[in-house]
Amino acid sequence: MAVEVVAIGASWGGLHALERVLEALPLDFPAAVVIAQHRRVGTDGALAELLDSHCELQVCEAEDKQALGPGVVLVAPPDYHLLVERGAVALSVDEPVNFSRPSIDVLLQSAADSYGDGVLGVVLTGANADGATGLARLVERGGTAIVQDPQSAERREMPAAALAAVPAARVAELDAIGPLLVELVAGAGEGAKS
Repeated sequence: MAVEVVAIGASWGGLHALERVLEALPLDFPAAVVIAQHRRVGTDGALAELLDSHCELQVCEAEDKQALGPGVVLVAPPDYHLLVERGAVALSVDEPVNFSRPSIDVLLQSAADSYGDGVLGVVLTGANADGATGLARLVERGGTAIVQDPQSAERREMPAAALAAVPAARVAELDAIGPLLVELVAGAGEGAKS
């Protein structure tokens, strides 16, 4: 099946890591991209603006019921969970998960439930275990898991927890993740056509 959604989670050190991943994605990248980055309550839309300056794709803060599709990277607003639905995203103020809202687990689980094997899940640098449970659900539903090599992460705890939960995840150095996403999404698309 073609990859329709790339769901990325990051925490401590995530700005730099996300910049490196997104700058490798071309303007014609055919999958939707959604991001949950842990942020303090009260921060504004500066994260989307910073990432937009490093990416050929348009990066913006997600709005409730916003359409999901290629060409746009949607970032969870501070203090909102970002949920992936079929064809759109939803925002939620449900209780924090792993002390976080937005929660990477919530993002990955909702993407897995909505798109199954059409999801690529990525866990980057971070200082807690958020993302591990969601990545495990994603793999159970047929999705593909990619984890930043903990040795290349600013904080190792989050990628290490993800690898403990999903030992079969593909592990990549930070600078290899963007090109790997391009390769996997293109490969899945070609496989779906043949």
